This record gives sequence, structure tokens and C-alpha cells, in this order.
Amino acid sequence: MTTYQGIAGIAGTAALTLALGLAPGAPASAAPVAPTAPALGWSSCGPVGLGQECATLRVPLDYAEPGGAQVDLAVSRIKATGPGARRGTLLVVAGGPGSSGVQRLSAKGAALKEQLGGAYDLVTFDPRGVGGSVKAHCGLDAADRHLVTLRGWPAADGSIDENVERSRRVAEACARNGGAVLRSLTTANEVRDMDRLRQALGERRISAWANSYGTYVTAQYAQKFPRRTDRIVLDSSADPNPATVAQGWLRDMARGADDRFPDFAAWAAHPDRDLGRDPDRDLPGGGGLRLADRPEDVRPLVLDLAARLDRAPKPSTTPGVPLTGNLLRQALQSALYSDAAFADFARLVKQAADPDAVPVLPPMLAGPMPDEDATVTVGVVCNDVRWRGEVPTFRRTVAADRAAHPLTAGMPVNITPCSFWKDAWKDAGQDSPVERPTRLTSDGPSNILMIQGLRDPSTPHSSALKMREALGSRARMVSVDRGGHGMYLSNGNACGDRTVTRFLLTGERPAADVTCR
Repeated sequence: MTTYQGIAGIAGTAALTLALGLAPGAPASAAPVAPTAPALGWSSCGPVGLGQECATLRVPLDYAEPGGAQVDLAVSRIKATGPGARRGTLLVVAGGPGSSGVQRLSAKGAALKEQLGGAYDLVTFDPRGVGGSVKAHCGLDAADRHLVTLRGWPAADGSIDENVERSRRVAEACARNGGAVLRSLTTANEVRDMDRLRQALGERRISAWANSYGTYVTAQYAQKFPRRTDRIVLDSSADPNPATVAQGWLRDMARGADDRFPDFAAWAAHPDRDLGRDPDRDLPGGGGLRLADRPEDVRPLVLDLAARLDRAPKPSTTPGVPLTGNLLRQALQSALYSDAAFADFARLVKQAADPDAVPVLPPMLAGPMPDEDATVTVGVVCNDVRWRGEVPTFRRTVAADRAAHPLTAGMPVNITPCSFWKDAWKDAGQDSPVERPTRLTSDGPSNILMIQGLRDPSTPHSSALKMREALGSRARMVSVDRGGHGMYLSNGNACGDRTVTRFLLTGERPAADVTCR
């Protein structure tokens, strides 16, 4: 989405361009050369027995001034332990924006190590603003840091007036308090930081397994540094259109929820959901969680319940945070990411419908996010590209989307702080943090394997096809006949896992795009 501006002051000869790892014809900046990343000092961390180590990587706050202020990024690794030759470094790139790579490696490291036979050094990092890395702060009010308010759900009657005021307020607070660190939260800088990590590891080329938003970051890295990539896996990708980027990703959630909901409906209507009433049976997800006799009855039940909660929110076990219709809709959207979350959402529906029950809210919805988490959630998507649309346009679009996609009730197309971002920074006397987007192309080595679920609630399959089209002959795509967000070693199936593992170990990909059923 953004143009790399911090490589070197080089008169772009073909030989020097290729030596830098840039795609042929990519512009070389006149900015000073960034110093080589220093070696990393590792120490033990993470789960006992996993062999995980952590270190700190120093990177320029502003790559246009590589010798200026530096900031710290948390990095982590699990070293190769396989009986054969070490294959290289596999970078685990988390999604979000706002997800921790270090936490993802802690959660997935054992399975990944087993799957790959310990052939790779597994390495990751926390992007700027996340986890153990440098933080940015907008100083947002607690009411503006709830997921259900950051996501911009319209009012019960469809009004977006409150969303408009909140979006303007958040943008102004971030411009007033965020400073240089917040301005540095961009995809372009994450790409630059990835290459600094590659240098610090002493690797000529790196492989990567990227998830969700991380697929866009990694695809951008492969676009800018094609000859510094080895084997690239993009797991659950979105449309990389540089004109819309995150605004388009959010919009796609309406289609994604519609694609995915039938999986939950089938689960919630299955007779097995009632088996938990028998104390002699131990069935995960049981406990009398059946919501309807037929799958086709689950959707109207959930929509009717949300509408009733719009009119009369129900007190929950969290003081001061009632269960509203929008909170129920957000809980559903989050639950659609994994079958493992279906039981908790069904339980919430049961509690909401029972006059004598007090709903227990999911932890992520029960209170406000920490300010630094809310800041990075809005920072990257607003910094990367200026969002399109004026307030009257958003009103019309939300009304139409609520009718077409009632499960998401207009949230995916609603106004966000990004609509006021650039002007708020200008009013605060700050330079605009928006960088120019970069378009992904088919230029570069054919070393990318995409894996995508057919029913993804966040990055729908139709959106991933846009990434596939942009990469052209560089990629192959494995479509998995499963639902959820994240396929490899997660919501997918043995066929998909086997295809990815084979590629990472041998470099072998399918000759053409395939579907795992």
C-alpha cells in the first residue's frame, strides 16, 4: 500500500536495484542508508519446554532519518532442532493490525515445530505499538476504547450521529497525543522493520508464514524485496487494492459474516448440542446449547434477539455494561472466527433469551481496551491511506448495508476515525502520517502459496481472490472447504495443512490452484 522511502541514496542502476532486493523498475529513494541492524542478544522466555527465546531489535523511528531516534521491537525465536540440515528462518507474521507475533509463536510454536520437523528457526516480532514493542498512546476516553465502539456499530435505529462524533473525537485525540510514534505505525514501516530483522538474523533470504493482515504486510515485503524471500505462505488474505485497503477489508466483513453464519447455524441446530444435559456424556460444546430444531431457524432467532436487545438492553454480570443488540452482534462476529467459539456464543444467546439468567459477557467485550491497544487498532489502518466518503455518503451506505446484511447491521461500511484523520493531524500542526500506497504485481519469483477458507468471516474467499489476481504467476492458491479465519494448523483440514507443510519443507506447490474438500 505504501512506497518504500528509506533504502538508500542510489542512482537506480539495474545492478544496484537488484542487489537491494527491489523489484526491477522500483524507485530507489534519495534517503540516507539505514545502518545495518546489530546482532540480537537472546535470552529464554515463553512457555517452559518450548525453547523459546526473546531479544530486542532497535529500528529507526523514522527511516527518512535512519541515524536519528531509535525504538525497540520485541522479537522471539525457537531454534531449529531437526535431525536434518537447517532449512533457514521462517518468519511468523501476525495479523491485526494489533496482534502480537511473540504471543502467536508461543501459541503455535509447538505445533509448527512438530509439523516442520524442527527444520526452521521460527522467528517473530511484535510490530510497533504491540506487546513488548514501543507503544503509542492516543489518550482515549474509556468509553471510546470498547471494541463495540471502536468498530463503529450504528445506533439501534440506524443513526450514525454518535459514530460521527466519536470518530472525530478519536482522530483529534490521536493527533493531539500520538506524536511521532503513532505516525510511524504504518504497513510500510512494518515492512522496513521486517528487513531490519532479516539483517539482524544474518539471513540473505527469509521464508514467512503470515496470517490475516500479516498477509498484506508480507505481500508488500515480497513486492519490495522479492529476492530476499524464500518460501512465502499467505494464510487468509484480503483484497490488496491500494485505493481502499483497510476500508475495503472492513466492508468485506458483511459478506464474510453471511458466508460463515450457516456453519454456526448447522452447529447450533444439531441434536448433539443437547447431549450435555446427560451427566454421563462429556461432549465439548454440549450443555443444552441447541438453539433451534432446524439450521434455517437460527438466523431469525439471533436477529430477533438482537433487535429486542436494541430496544431493551439486558443487565450483565459486568456492572455498567449491559448486553445490547450491538454487543451481541459483535460477539457473533468474533465467534465466527473459529468453531471453538461457537459454544460460548450459543451460551450467551441462551442467557440473553432467558428472563431469569444474567448474561456473562465475553472478556474482550466486558470492558475497554488498554489505550495502547486501541491506539494501534486505529493507527495503522488510518495512517496507511485516506478513507473515502463524506458523512452523507456514509449515512446512505449504512442504511443500505443494514438492509442487505442484517447480521452486521451496517458496521462494516460505517464511518471511522480514519475519515477525520488527516485533517485532525493538520489542525494539530502535525505532518500527515498517510504514505502513498503501493500496488502489488506479479513481478518477482514464483514462490508464494496462498491458503484460504471458503467461508472466512473476516477475509472472505471472494476478497482473497483479488490478492490471488494481483500476484498472478507468483502464487498458487489452496482453497479449503472450511469456515473460520486462519487455515494452517487452525480451522483448516489435513489436505490444506499437508500442502502448506510440503511447500515449506520441499518448495513443492500444486501445479495450479486447488481446493481441499
